Amino acid sequence: MTSVSSGTEEHRGPVTAVPAGERGATRIADRVVAKIAAQAAREALGALPPDVARPHATVVVHHDTARVRIHLELGYPADIGARCRDVRRHVAERVGALVGMDVPEVAVEVERLHLAAAYGAVEGRTR
Repeated sequence: MTSVSSGTEEHRGPVTAVPAGERGATRIADRVVAKIAAQAAREALGALPPDVARPHATVVVHHDTARVRIHLELGYPADIGARCRDVRRHVAERVGALVGMDVPEVAVEVERLHLAAAYGAVEGRTR
């Protein structure tokens, strides 16, 4: 087979690889990382009662590192330290996996504790 080239086509040279430092970069906004972190905290906590505020997060991103602060409410009595540890671990893993950033710090702030007895009172149970 013979190939025919029309005079209107441009001849392009061989494709050369561009060094990584000259290609550009993808930047993920802090608020996007914060939404991912808040969702990961919700996953770690499991089902929440209807009157409990959903966890929210603030994030500071610097290059490929994200520092996360999670604000949440917990039921009481519970092992608060273990619950916070689970949230920290899960948030760091999920943000790292989904965004590809290093997460050296996840600070958990428990803003409010809800008594388990209060849940029963909401449903109308009394003693």
